[in-house]
Amino acid sequence: MIFKEQYEEIHRIARTIFENPELGYKEVKTRKAVVDFLKKVNPDIELETFSTTGLKTSLGSGRELNIAFIAELDAVYAPSHWCADKETGAAHNCGHYTQVAIALALYRYFFTSETYKTFDYKLTFIFVPAEEYLDLAYREELKKNKQISYYGGKPEAMKLGVFDDIDIGICVHAMGGEFSERTIEVNCDLAGFLYKKYTFEGKATHAGFDPFSAKNAYSMSTLFNVALGLTRQQLKDAEKVRMNPIVMESDMSTNVIPNRITVGSDLRTLTVDYMKEAAAKMDDAAKGSAMALQGKVSIETQMGYLPFVQDRYLSEFVIEAFQRNEEISAIWNNNVISAAGDIGDLSYMIPCIQIGYSGFTGTIHGDDFKDVDPEYIFEVFPRFLAQVFEQLNGRIDKTRLYRRSYEEYEKLILSITE
Repeated sequence: MIFKEQYEEIHRIARTIFENPELGYKEVKTRKAVVDFLKKVNPDIELETFSTTGLKTSLGSGRELNIAFIAELDAVYAPSHWCADKETGAAHNCGHYTQVAIALALYRYFFTSETYKTFDYKLTFIFVPAEEYLDLAYREELKKNKQISYYGGKPEAMKLGVFDDIDIGICVHAMGGEFSERTIEVNCDLAGFLYKKYTFEGKATHAGFDPFSAKNAYSMSTLFNVALGLTRQQLKDAEKVRMNPIVMESDMSTNVIPNRITVGSDLRTLTVDYMKEAAAKMDDAAKGSAMALQGKVSIETQMGYLPFVQDRYLSEFVIEAFQRNEEISAIWNNNVISAAGDIGDLSYMIPCIQIGYSGFTGTIHGDDFKDVDPEYIFEVFPRFLAQVFEQLNGRIDKTRLYRRSYEEYEKLILSITE
């Protein structure tokens, strides 16, 4: 009954967050909404803060295991979305606002019912900023001022030790597309990605009087785009490789041959090893394009997020809960998509799963994205998640879990970007 009783309030908080979207490391109003709700539910709550807007709190103590439910606070930069912030361009067209509301619904349920006291594990709620990889100029300033070390919220929290006492991470995420029936998704693996910047340099001359002496940097970048297009035939389909080159910087004019242009692109693959191989192909294409037109190119590689392989063992508990559930009609299993998330980085350290849920229309990150089944999202689905946590109680085989250190993670990241 608790989920039904609190539905209207949870839905109202979700709408407030949706209508007040904030970009990563700037989620001040969202954080306040979370804090106000949690303190209303539990006036004695202990809250740990991190990464400017991040929050962490736990239910239970003295347990060997600690399971985290993780929600993401930030919005996407999408100024053309129908509910975007007119000043910042932020919009909640990735569904993170529903994650936050679902986490609050779960916290209230477990605290009010005291169900968590029967668990053989501690239950921790972590609200993480800056999952979306964007607004990079602002985050670069934060890095320069030593306020953060990573653009992504989970890697930053990992460095700060937020997950040091966590054994299992559970996330949820909106499913893309429309569904005729209420649906969940398990074992949906995500790609990882690098961020590449190629700066082509040539020689400027008057475009009308003496183009013969020039070395056209724009032409080098065009040749590079053609080379990438032809390279796609040599990239493995199974790796779901994605590249999206764009012109980032240039001071071109029509009467001067351009002598400098910067092209940026992400590079997405399903495995780290193939990410390195595909990156080498991209670099060769850039070097060859510059050489062909007597120019040069400098290359900058920046790590995005690691690929995410969901923990199949933990997903078994979700599937069991679904089989016992009478409110959710369908389940998707073992999908693979080229989208990425910093849950991949966390899953390198500890086993993680991300449970998908329907209830939306439009395209994720698109202008028309919105929820259309709030009752499912904010009442039925949280109740299902509570059943998942009950399935985990007393049944986790610790020998099937793993843990790697932040130092091991950092070493891996450096090996990719060197």
